[in-house]
Amino acid sequence: MSRATRGFKARRRRNKVLALAKGYRGGKHRLYKTAAEAVDRALCFAYRDRRTKKREFRRLWIVRINAAAKQNGTNYSRLIGGLHKNSIELDRKVLSNLAIVDPHAFSTVVKAATEQA
Repeated sequence: MSRATRGFKARRRRNKVLALAKGYRGGKHRLYKTAAEAVDRALCFAYRDRRTKKREFRRLWIVRINAAAKQNGTNYSRLIGGLHKNSIELDRKVLSNLAIVDPHAFSTVVKAATEQA
């Protein structure tokens, strides 16, 4: 009896994995077994890091806001507290971008946040 190679469905499944492994070095893009392991690992990292990216960007924005706030004579916590008290609804991404692109506008926001409500 001849050996069954599972037909075109198996070939299509293997080609899908090899297509995902395109650009990997060595046997990882050529050999199905090692490619499948590398792709599984990469997909796990991609899933994890889509969530981690959000945390890392928020940390970066906070660092940038704190640095710009210190140049304007206050610190991050006082600035954010003042923004909440004065009902100024700017998120951290916008504040960070403002601090980099337009420091004069950021200093205006700091003055508005630090004055008493």
